[in-house]
This record gives sequence, structure tokens and C-alpha cells, in this order.
Amino acid sequence: MNGDLMRTYFNIGLALALCFASDQAIADPIARGKAEPAIKASAVQQPSIQVIGPISRQTDASRIDPANEAGSSAIPVPAPTAPVSQAPSKPQPPLLTATVSQDPRPTFAPDTFINTMRAAGLYKRLADEGGWPTLPSGTELKMGDKGPIVVTLRQRLAREGDLPADQGIGSTFDAEVMKAVKRFQMRHGLPESGAVRRRTLEALNVPALTRHRQLVASTQRLMGSRFPFGERHVVVNIPSATVEAVESGQVARRYVAVVGKPDRPSPVVETRITAINLNPTWTVPVSLIKKDIIPQVRKDPDYLAKMKIRILDAKGQEVDPRTLDWTTNNAVNYTLRQDPGVMNSLGQIRIDMPNKEAVFLHDTPSKRLFAQDARFFSSGCVRVANVRDFVEWLLRGTAAPNGAWTQTSIDAAIGTTARQDIRLEKPVPVAWVYLTGYAMPDGTAHFRDDIYGLDTPEADPDPEGQGFDVPATSSIVPRRL
Repeated sequence: MNGDLMRTYFNIGLALALCFASDQAIADPIARGKAEPAIKASAVQQPSIQVIGPISRQTDASRIDPANEAGSSAIPVPAPTAPVSQAPSKPQPPLLTATVSQDPRPTFAPDTFINTMRAAGLYKRLADEGGWPTLPSGTELKMGDKGPIVVTLRQRLAREGDLPADQGIGSTFDAEVMKAVKRFQMRHGLPESGAVRRRTLEALNVPALTRHRQLVASTQRLMGSRFPFGERHVVVNIPSATVEAVESGQVARRYVAVVGKPDRPSPVVETRITAINLNPTWTVPVSLIKKDIIPQVRKDPDYLAKMKIRILDAKGQEVDPRTLDWTTNNAVNYTLRQDPGVMNSLGQIRIDMPNKEAVFLHDTPSKRLFAQDARFFSSGCVRVANVRDFVEWLLRGTAAPNGAWTQTSIDAAIGTTARQDIRLEKPVPVAWVYLTGYAMPDGTAHFRDDIYGLDTPEADPDPEGQGFDVPATSSIVPRRL
């Protein structure tokens, strides 16, 4: 077996052993404090060795202009009407978004690694004890239902602690069971209906060993993290498709987000938010010129005009698109830049966060996607719902022309249609993480779909039969709508 891989598993095993040496070590803060440095030390010895590595992306570095305009975003398809004018910002209809957790605890915190490792040990213990019962395919249950299936549901909910152990026996779907189902749904990022339908049933029937694997895979991805956190920071958990604005260790604001689709994943990034761009332009990455722009122009020669995308040569001079041969990929030799406006792929706001992946957070003209529960539609960047509220939070402490930045002053600046770059007085740390399983200090474990298939090793991690048991999570797939 590969030596580096063996060391990685040794580190995982050592961490588990340290975490679970005794129940006292879990409950006693002093014992925890003694154990954590050893756990972190064992983890950071191999920061570049990860069975489940961070997501990497190929970026078009040569396309990134000095203003950092490049990045991945979806190409909107224009409506069959006249081009959209760059009118000043005007009141928008109420934004419909999916429901997000109201838990004030952030997804990623300084103690997430150790909390998740402890939970991994507990779920391994559950799996070794036989896991939990499964419910028959097609099961649907709601308040007031009775029968043997409800007996099984009670037993299932009690195994993870969603239902108190003394409530694990009974054949009626009562208020306590509904409360337990809602808690289960909350932990899995599902709508908290309190009823068992298809998606809740699928989550209930995921094996305990698979849940263990998700927790272990998440801790592997956190190994070597040097994120500074700080008094104010931002957390994006890609599988959750949410953005958390964190203050003093608590989530001050949580936003629905749209993240990268499986074939164009959002990367794991740790950096700082340094500036806000109002009325940004957007430079189309080479990858999207090939995949999206050229096919669109072949179907509709007026596509670039409708989308207000200009072609620029190496000297910055505008080029007539009719002079290019669109049957080839020659367009990649030019810069394609979209003008500011409501139809700009970045919307009217871009949030700068320098990183080698050339990704960022931004507004979007496709706000209807925020209402969906499964929000994996972008080309790598993260679109933020209620982005003006988020920007107002980011700009605290940064002077505005007439005092502090507010949503009113942000709207007024956008309404001028002129590009404006606002540098934050104090940059805000931001982490994009990929946690399909994570735990809170009280031991509550949360799970999300493995949308990019990263919890399943590409190859057998133990080809020589050394006894490392790594269950796959191939049963965890993006939710069907």
C-alpha cells in the first residue's frame, strides 16, 4: 500500500483514538484541550496528502485582466425580445428563496475538525452495532398515521437521537415524531415539513457506515486548513449552497446561494474579501467561450449584441463579430467582455476575493434559481441571494460618500450605471468549504448530498488488502427535483 496513503489513514486512526480514548475526554473541556493539539498535529503533518483532495479547477490565467474581471459564471440565454437597456436600478419584485437553517452556529468553525472527528467515531460505533432500520421504498408518512411502518420510523429516529430513546417505541405518528422528523430534516438540509416524503425517506435510508464515511471525508478535506477565522468572516459550504456571515462565532446572516454544477464545480478556497464592484463588467473565461459563447453565436448571430458582449483585440480595440469565423474556435484569441447592466452574468454586484481559481461571489440576473432546494447551476462562482444585504454587512466600517454604506446608498450607486469599486477598509476572511458531513459542539451531526462525488475514492485505497475499511458514498447523489 502507498506509504503516504498509509500515513494519512494512520493520522485518521490516531485522531479517532485520541478523540475516543474515553467518554471523559469527550465531555471534559480540559481533556479536550489536551487532545486537540495532538489531533491537529497529526492532521497537518500531511497537508498535501488527501485521499479525498480539495476540488481543483483549470483556470484561464492568461485571460484574467488587471481588473480581475475573469471568472466563471453562467451564460444567460436572452429572451426573444429587444436587447435589455442599461436602465438605472429600480425596485425588484419580492425575491423568492428556499428556506435555510436558522441555527446561529456556523457550518465551519475553529472546532469543526475535532467535533466532526468525534462524530465520525460515534457513527462508526453505530454502524458496528448494526446501523439502523430502513423503511420500505415508497413510504410516505404524516401526522396521525399508525402502523408497523411508524414503529420502524420511531426506531430509526431514535438511533441518531432525533427522537428521545424513551419515545422509540410506539405505532402512532404523533407530535413528538413530527418534531423528530423536522429535526432530522434540519440536519440534512431538507425542507422542515415534519412529514416523510421521497427525499426524507432517501436520507433516512442512507446506511450508518456511509454517514461515517461522509464525516471522515470531510475531516480529511479540513486537514491542513490555515483559515484565520477572525471576529468577522464568511463561510460558504458548497454542498449546502449557503453563505454565512459570521460575527463573534455566531451566524449573523445566512443567505441562499447557487454554486457550481457537478461538471463545473465550485472550488475549495480560503482567502479574503477585499473589494465590492458595483455595475461590474464581466470578462468571459476561455472555457466558457468554447462551451457556451461559440455554440450560442452559431445558433444566433445576434447573440453577442443581445447580451451586450463586446469582442476586444490585444490592443483593446473593439472587433466586429461578423469578421470572425464562428465555425472555428478562433474567438478564444480575443477578449469577450460583457457590459454592466441588469443582464450582466454577474448581476449588478461582484465581490472580489483574490484567488488562483479566479472565482468570486456575485449577484445574478437568474434570481428564480434561489427558490429551488437543489441549487447547483453555476459555472464555479457563487451567486448570493439578497446580495445587497450581504454587501451592506461586508462594508461595515468602510466609509461611504455620505457616512456609512446602507442598502439605500448601494442602490443609489448602482442606479448611476457607472462602475464603482469599493475597497474594504478591513478585508474579511472567506472560506469555501466542501463539507458533506460535519458536527456541532453538542455532537449534532449534519449531512448534505455529495454533489461532486468527492467522498468516494477514485481507486481502491487498500489494493493490497491491508484492512482499511473505507465505505463509499456512491448512494449519496444530488437530489432530484
